[in-house]
Amino acid sequence: MSASPIVPSSGWSTVRLVAGRELTTRMRSRAYVVTTLVMLVAVVVGGVVLHLAQGSSSAKVVGLTPQTTSLTQPLEAAAKAADDDVEVKPVPDDAAAKAGVEDGSLDAALTGDPTSFTVVVKKDLDSTSAAVLTSLRQQTALANAIQKLGGDPSAVSQQLSDVQLDVAPLQPQAQRDGAQIVAGYVAGILLFITLQTCAQLVAQGVVEEKSSRVVELLLATVRPWQLMAGKVLGIGVVGLVQVGVVVLGGAGTAAALGLVKASDIDLGATALWALVWFVVGFLMYSLALAALAALVSRQEDIGSVTAPVVMLMIVPYVIGISIAPWNPDSPIVVWLSYLPFCAPLVMPIRIALGTVETWQAIVSVLISLALLPALVWLAGRIYSNAVLRTGARVKLKDALRAA
Repeated sequence: MSASPIVPSSGWSTVRLVAGRELTTRMRSRAYVVTTLVMLVAVVVGGVVLHLAQGSSSAKVVGLTPQTTSLTQPLEAAAKAADDDVEVKPVPDDAAAKAGVEDGSLDAALTGDPTSFTVVVKKDLDSTSAAVLTSLRQQTALANAIQKLGGDPSAVSQQLSDVQLDVAPLQPQAQRDGAQIVAGYVAGILLFITLQTCAQLVAQGVVEEKSSRVVELLLATVRPWQLMAGKVLGIGVVGLVQVGVVVLGGAGTAAALGLVKASDIDLGATALWALVWFVVGFLMYSLALAALAALVSRQEDIGSVTAPVVMLMIVPYVIGISIAPWNPDSPIVVWLSYLPFCAPLVMPIRIALGTVETWQAIVSVLISLALLPALVWLAGRIYSNAVLRTGARVKLKDALRAA
């Protein structure tokens, strides 16, 4: 590659030229386009599958004979109290009820006397239905006993329905729905994949230019920090576009299919924070990997020098997706969500789960940003002192103290 297009007019104009080169090169590659489309399709298809799974849960059909039809309202009330979906279907007689259960058109049927009914099922009752029908059986037995004693069952039932249990939890547990948990998983997995991929592209690009001696031509007209900054900036924009496409695709699918209508999740805020944390995380990881990659001259040696940083990504990612969705207030999850290098992979999950106030997310971002100046200086020093040294691997201490 010729170095003539890059004119050392000013520091940041040169950085923009280098970034533009990376941007056009990466976005035109088939691998980038295919990867982006695959991730987008995966998110959209995942949303459709989730929508179909939610829609596939149909109500349990319970048949009532003319003798047990008076149990319609008590049955529906008991099912509602147990958060169970029950549909009542009248049947002409006991024989029809049993036939309906046999052919599968009924999940269960109530036959016999309303005060001592029998539940007809094909095999057995699930635990929720068993609890609902047990409650119904107890109600009918109580009503029958009250009536025998000369009381009014409806009046007693009304009095009982007005009685509520007062619960005063000392440590109330936050309620999270399925959409929040899914969003937490998606945020964690998406950011891990894109951060790791884009940061590794920076490292591979550094070694590629170093091994091909292209970097020597480039550094004849630009300074090392300009080349590194331009590479990080260009690939960062490429990654941000990719994340933006996938996040907007997922958010659009969720909104179009109504996956979050009854959810507490703030879809817009979650998507925006995912983009913010990608930028913060990418800057941190790409600077670290670019500096470490400058220590070697062969692609096969990248893994040996970048392993500590890659492990720094894997540990919070594993903790984030294995603990945070179920216990986002766990001390280890909370601490990692504020710790630089870990926060970009943990805090977005907590945000999606709705357990973080806006000020807490801002504080976490500011903590990570406060580290960036020192990281830029350190990465620039290592890169500048090592990128022109080919052959054997440069020791980190030598790159730090070289003139």
